[in-house]
Amino acid sequence: MTEADFRRFVDPELRPLLDRLGPPSLDLASLPEARAKRQPPPGMKDTLPVLTAARLIPGMPDDPDVRVLVVEPAAASDTPRPAMLHIHGGGFVMGTPDAMSPMLRRWALELDCVIVSVEYRLAPEHPFPAPLEDCYAALIWMAENAAFLRIDPTRIGVAGESAGGGLAAGLALLCRQRGGPALAFQNLQYPMLDDRTVLAKPTIPGGGAFLWTPEMNVVGWECYLGIRPGGEGISPFAAPARAASLESLPPAYIGVGSIDLFLREDLDYATRLMQAGVSVELEVFPGAFHAFELEPRAGVSIRSSTRRLDAMRRAMRLHRPD
Repeated sequence: MTEADFRRFVDPELRPLLDRLGPPSLDLASLPEARAKRQPPPGMKDTLPVLTAARLIPGMPDDPDVRVLVVEPAAASDTPRPAMLHIHGGGFVMGTPDAMSPMLRRWALELDCVIVSVEYRLAPEHPFPAPLEDCYAALIWMAENAAFLRIDPTRIGVAGESAGGGLAAGLALLCRQRGGPALAFQNLQYPMLDDRTVLAKPTIPGGGAFLWTPEMNVVGWECYLGIRPGGEGISPFAAPARAASLESLPPAYIGVGSIDLFLREDLDYATRLMQAGVSVELEVFPGAFHAFELEPRAGVSIRSSTRRLDAMRRAMRLHRPD
């Protein structure tokens, strides 16, 4: 079947996005162009009462400094706010916090929280573990500077999309292993969790046909791992689905489209989290492909945004037990 044949499985409100974006593709030769397209438009502004500031923070020992965006409501708060470490997507090879700024500014206002979005180093120039270590450095900085940031250190969570969701899940595992800051929640939107997906063919009609294809998945994982994906010896901190145990991880929200290439690995991860006694909220959105929220006016995108925000709002109210 061709891509055109698979379109009948796509939510009708999402089909115009496919026409605008054209056929998906990614290789090393086209990577600079793909990265350039992910930059925010110049002069992009909004009128939300939200403050956004870029900072350079210390990286992990022997690593360079890490750039972060700190996003917070402009209004002062009488009490420390909950906080979120946000990790952008882009297949491990592209993306910036700045391109996500409009969404993060809305989140900060609607959730009344402080958001730190990390500009981690990108593969292939900086393969695993460099991107994950940058995320860990940002989390350490948040916890150690809770008073300066006016945040509640017991209510710091992590959120990410696609590769950012995979890094968020890997960060939760890394915090557990290192005894790092305790995360209050992990909010994973169509997370990229399992390099072994490159060895399998999609079993759902239309799965992986749009936006992020099996061919692109190979490129992303090869760049991140520095070796051919799917083999033995891959770290579970790079591919969280490989973790032997998912016990004692923070509560999770996982959202994914029904024709996303990552559907199977995300469903499997959600199931394993539940089997490990972790609270999981799982949403599967019919007719939605990877990164479907690029069409924000579609009903399915609005539902996804509402449910994801609601999950974060509820998680932020909870204090972890002493």
